[in-house]
Amino acid sequence: MESRTKCQWQFPQGNRNIGAIHDQNRNISFLIFRQIINIMKNRLSVNILTALLVLFPILFSPSESYSQRRSNNKQEKEKRDSKEGKRELKMEDVLKWNRITESALSSDGKHIAIKLEPWKGSATVKLYNNKGAQLFHSDSSGTIAFDYYGKYLFFKKEKSKEGQDSKNGYNLGMLSLDDYNAEYFENVKNFHAPVKKGGMLFVWKGDSTLNVTAPGTESRTLSGKIHQYSVSENENSLLTTQGGAVVKYEFPSFKTDTIWKGKGKIHSLSLNEDGSQAAFLAGDTLYLNVGDKQAYMIANGVSQSRKLKFSPDGTKLYFGFKIPLPEKDTTIEKDDFPQVHIWNWNEKTQFTQQVVDKERDKKASLLAVYHLDKGSYYTITNENVSDAILVDKGDSPLVVAVSDTDYQMESMWTGRSKYDVYLIDTYLERALFALKGIDGYPRISPSGKFLYWYSAPDSSWATFSMDTKEQKLVTLPDVLPVFDNENDVPDWPSSYGAAGWSKDDKEFFVYGQYDIFKVDPDGNEQPVNMTVNGNSSGITYRYLEADPNEEFVNFDGNALLMGFDNNTKGYGYYLLGVKGEQPKTLYNGNFMLGTPVKAANDNSWIFTKERFDQFPDIWYSSNDFSKNTKITEANGQQGDFIWGSAELVEWTSYDGVQLQGVVYKPENHDPLKRYPVIVNFYDKNSATLHSYRTPEAHRSTVDYHWYNSHGYVIFNPDVVYKDGYPGESAFNAVMPGISKLIEEGIADPERIGAQGHSWGGYQVAYLATRTNLFAAIESGAPVVNMYSAYGGIRWGTGLNRSFQYEHQQSRIGKTPWESPLRYMENSPIFTMDKVNTPILIMHNDQDGHVPWSQGIEFFVALKRLRKPVWLLNYTGEVHWPQKLKNKIDFQLRMKQFFDHYLKDAPAPQWMEPGISAIELETKTGY
Repeated sequence: MESRTKCQWQFPQGNRNIGAIHDQNRNISFLIFRQIINIMKNRLSVNILTALLVLFPILFSPSESYSQRRSNNKQEKEKRDSKEGKRELKMEDVLKWNRITESALSSDGKHIAIKLEPWKGSATVKLYNNKGAQLFHSDSSGTIAFDYYGKYLFFKKEKSKEGQDSKNGYNLGMLSLDDYNAEYFENVKNFHAPVKKGGMLFVWKGDSTLNVTAPGTESRTLSGKIHQYSVSENENSLLTTQGGAVVKYEFPSFKTDTIWKGKGKIHSLSLNEDGSQAAFLAGDTLYLNVGDKQAYMIANGVSQSRKLKFSPDGTKLYFGFKIPLPEKDTTIEKDDFPQVHIWNWNEKTQFTQQVVDKERDKKASLLAVYHLDKGSYYTITNENVSDAILVDKGDSPLVVAVSDTDYQMESMWTGRSKYDVYLIDTYLERALFALKGIDGYPRISPSGKFLYWYSAPDSSWATFSMDTKEQKLVTLPDVLPVFDNENDVPDWPSSYGAAGWSKDDKEFFVYGQYDIFKVDPDGNEQPVNMTVNGNSSGITYRYLEADPNEEFVNFDGNALLMGFDNNTKGYGYYLLGVKGEQPKTLYNGNFMLGTPVKAANDNSWIFTKERFDQFPDIWYSSNDFSKNTKITEANGQQGDFIWGSAELVEWTSYDGVQLQGVVYKPENHDPLKRYPVIVNFYDKNSATLHSYRTPEAHRSTVDYHWYNSHGYVIFNPDVVYKDGYPGESAFNAVMPGISKLIEEGIADPERIGAQGHSWGGYQVAYLATRTNLFAAIESGAPVVNMYSAYGGIRWGTGLNRSFQYEHQQSRIGKTPWESPLRYMENSPIFTMDKVNTPILIMHNDQDGHVPWSQGIEFFVALKRLRKPVWLLNYTGEVHWPQKLKNKIDFQLRMKQFFDHYLKDAPAPQWMEPGISAIELETKTGY
C-alpha cells in the first residue's frame, strides 16, 4: 500500500496576501490573521479552512459595506448600459448568430464568396469584390465554388416552399462575375464545377439527365438516362452508365464511345487523369478500357467497397478483392439461432470493438494492383497485413505494407501500437525487406526515397533509406529536441510535427517547440535552424502551404509562416528570411489569425482575424499583407449587446509552477465591484486568449458571451498534471488561480461556481470533495469512480478504457492492483460525504466515451447523503447533446441552476420541487 500524500490549502507562493490585506482601511493585520488560522487549523477540516481563508478579506472590508457597493455599482452599470442602448444576450439572439461555414477566393483574386449560416434558420451565400462591396446574395443550402478562370460562382440554392418536398434534388445557381446575373438549373442531384483549365460544368438532374456546359456557352443535354457518372481529373472526359451500357465522352468535341454492354449492375466508375483509360465493375467483375478499345475483363471477386484508382502515369490500376464471409450454418433454424456475444481472453481485438467495426469489416478488401504492361495482377495485403502505402502516388511498383497484428493485444493497454513494415515490389511480386516492431506509424517521403516516422521511445524522428536500407535517428533529443517538453501524461511525449520535404527528398523539415529545423534524412549533416529566433523571442513558427496541392516544402526565401507569440498569445504572418536571418514580420498583433488562402492565379489572399470581441470575418490582402481590407461583417448586430473582454492572468500553483489563465469580464466591468464567477476549464487553454468563441447553444460548456452579457465573470485556468495525481493537480492549479481573482477584487467569494465536461467534469467533481468554496457546480459526463471506469468500455469505439488510465488522459500511470490508493484518492466517489456544494450532473444514456453508470453513481451517492443534486439525461443522446433542441434545453437549465445559486434567482420548477416523468411529457418545468 502506498503512503498517502496530503495537500494542505496554502497561500500562493510568492504572494502571501489574500484579498486586500495590504489595504490601509483594513482593521486586522496579516500577522494577527495568520495567528488565528494557526490556532484554528488543527480543529478545522481542510474544506472549512479553505472557506475561511477566502472569506476573511471580505469579512474585514473597508468601511463601506460590500452589499452597499454591490447595490450602488449595479445602479451605475444599469445607467451606463441603458445610455449606450445595449442589452443582454438572450438565447434567441444566440441562435441567430452567424457563422461563415464556407469561403472561397476566385482564381484572379477579384471576388470573395461566403456561406453565412445561423445556428437556426436559413443559410445565405454572399459575393463581394476585393474592396469589400457586396455584389450579390441569395439563400443557399450547400457548396459554393468558383470556376478555374474566376468568371463564375456556383452555389446550391434553397428551393421554394412549394418545391421543398420534391425528391428530385436542389437548384444550382451559376452566377456570372461579369454582369452578376444568375442562371439556375432546377432539380439537381449532383454537380461538378469546372475547377481545371478548360474544364466543363456537369449537372446531373433529378430526372437522370446530364447537362454539360462550357461556362459562357449554351448547355447541352446528353442523350439517354444517366445513372452514374465520373469525371476525369482534367475534366475533359466523362464516364457514364446508361441502362446496361458504359459510355465514354470526350470534350469539347462531345465524341461518344460505348465501351461496354452486358449484364450485371454497373458501379465504381473510374477514369485516369487524362481520361484515356477507364475501369468499372459489373457485379463483382472488373473491366478495363484503354483508348478506343472495348473494355475487357481482368478479374472476378472484386469489392465495390474499395475505390478503383489509376496510378498518375496510367501504368497501374489499384483495386480490392472481396474477403469471403463465413458461411451460415443452415442446420439451425433462424428462430433457434442463439443471440450471444462470446468474449475471449486471447482475442487480439476486443470483442466489443469487433461489434462496433463489424459492418466496416464485412466490407474490407485485399488491396491488389493490375500492371497494364504485364496484363496481370498482384495481391498486396492479406489477413495479417491490412494496410499499404503507395510509393510516389502509385507510380512506383513499390508498396509499403504495414501490419500491427502482433501488437494489437498490447495496444489495448498502452493506447499506442507498434508496426511491422514490409517493402514489396509488386512488379517482381516479392518482399524486399522488413522492419519489425517500429514504434510509430510509417510514412513515405514525396519522391519515395525514404520511410520516416516519429519514434516516441527515442524522442526522435527516424528515417529508412530505400536506397541504402539504413535506418537512422535524425533528431537526437540532446541535439535537437523535437518532443513535447510539456508532456504531462504517463507516456512517451509526442512530437511537435513536421513541415514536410524539399524537392527530391533532399531535406526534411521538422518542428521544435518554437523553430523549424532542416534535417538531413541520411543523418550525416547537423540540423539547421531555419527560423533563427523562435526560441529566443518566444514565437512558435509553423509553415503555411500557399498551394494546397504542393508536394514539397519550399524554404528558398519566400516561405510564408504562421507565428504564435507565447507571451502575448497573438498571431502573425511572417516571411522566412534568407539563411541566417530571422523571419520578416508581415502582419502581427494581439489577435488570432486563421490559415490564409491564396488565389490560384494571383498574389492575393483571404484570411480571418479575430479577438474575443471581434468575430473572425474575412479579410483580403495583397501579397505582403501590408494592405488588408475587411470584406465581411457577419454579425453587425453584436454592437447591440453587452459583451465582454478577455485578459491574461498569472499565478503560482501550490506545486510552485507558474501558470496562466484567461479571465473574461463583462463589458463596463467595474473594478470596485465583485462579480459572480464561473470557473470553466479542461487542461490548458490560455493560448486561446484571443479566440472569439462564437455565441452558441453549446453541447457541453457554458457560453462565455452569454454569461458575460448577464454579468458573470468566466475564469479559464490552465492545469498542469503530476503523474498519479490528476485530481490533486487540478486542485493545486485551480484554487490559487481563484484566490488571485478574489485578491484582485474580481470574484465574489460567496458566488463562485464551476463547470466542466468529460475530463473537465471529472475535475470539478473532484474539487467538490476538496473544498466548499464553490456555491454550485455543473459536472458533465464525469468519471467519479476510477476503479469501475478503468475496467469499463468506451462503447462508441468498443475499446477498453484501461489505456487512458495507465498511459493517457486520466494520468494514473499504473493498474488498480499495482497502485490501488492512487485510484481511490483520485476517485470522488469515496469522499462524497465531504461534498457540500449543490451539483448539477449532465450524463446521457448513450454516452460512448464515459460510461453512463458513472453519472448514476455520482447522483445516487449524493442523493443517499441527502445532498442537493440533479441529473439531466438527454435520452438517446451520446457524450453530449447533438440535437439543437436538447442543446438549447441544457443551456437554459444550466443557466437557471447557476442563476439560482450565484445570483439568488428563484429556483425553477424542475429544481424545486421537481418535475415528474408524467409532467415532462407536457411541459419543461423552466
